[in-house]
Amino acid sequence: MIRFTVLLLPVSLIACTSYPRPLPGPVRCDAGRVQALVGREARPGVVQRARVRAGARDVRLIRPGQPVTMDFRSDRLNIEVDHRNRIRSARCG
Repeated sequence: MIRFTVLLLPVSLIACTSYPRPLPGPVRCDAGRVQALVGREARPGVVQRARVRAGARDVRLIRPGQPVTMDFRSDRLNIEVDHRNRIRSARCG
């Protein structure tokens, strides 16, 4: 019985520990900051500057006819381009 108690004690203590706190505050994207880029060519440097300017964690480049998931992520900037690789729109989600 003592052996069982000794083995069970560490397991019960693990259950009482706290988890590390999450990073402070969620990242929020603001597509309004990048609307001036509409009409420009979506070169890699332009796309990354747009991500930084919008305050987004990720950026998704959406080409014409490309299927995309419908999941909403407040930390992602979506940039839609036309067949000439020009930015048509930028929105968060």
